[in-house]
Amino acid sequence: MGLHLDAPNHTTLSRRSARLNIALRPRNTTGAIDLVIDSSGLAIVGEGEWAAAKHGGKGIQGWKTLHLGVDQTGTIVAQKLMDANADDATTGIELLERVDAKIKTVIGDSAYDTRPFYASAIARGASVIVPPIKTATTGGHLSPQRDRTVRRVAKVGRRQWKKESGYHRQARAENAFFRFKTILGDPLRARGSSAQEVEARLGCNMLNRMTELGRPRSFAIED
Repeated sequence: MGLHLDAPNHTTLSRRSARLNIALRPRNTTGAIDLVIDSSGLAIVGEGEWAAAKHGGKGIQGWKTLHLGVDQTGTIVAQKLMDANADDATTGIELLERVDAKIKTVIGDSAYDTRPFYASAIARGASVIVPPIKTATTGGHLSPQRDRTVRRVAKVGRRQWKKESGYHRQARAENAFFRFKTILGDPLRARGSSAQEVEARLGCNMLNRMTELGRPRSFAIED
């Protein structure tokens, strides 16, 4: 086009990204949502490992864990990037606190079967669909919801309970991770923690925008 434009190099862009103030941009909603929470690992290469790989050594791959909260449309409404050893249930509580919309149901795997998580979800007025751990017993727990779940699983079996409760909706979060890793890639490219957080949040915003553009417009028709 005959234009002379200055463009920053990759190193400059990488350093600037750590200072970007990027907010997650979910869709606007007025009704209550079903919140599905899950986590998955993303590969990283730290400062020391990157230097070793650059100069001929073997880089040691590390991991960060991306935690997502997804609504019934597949939109990412909450996210947080944590160290690989972060507790899922504790981070799940942070995701609940980041959701502005009213929450009708919270769905997660057995990693979220903890008293604090139940308490946080119930405080938001949400019902909890979380399979209890295999050694779960009733009584002494903060939530009667959880006791009912334990008794029902013992009566009909875990598989039947999942069908009855709608636990299959947990697959929406798994699908979000599949899209993230397929479209954006499994590793995080940024080296610093702040830049990695920005990179993950930008990726979630991209997926949300793609979901918004690609969602069909459905409406009822009369015979």
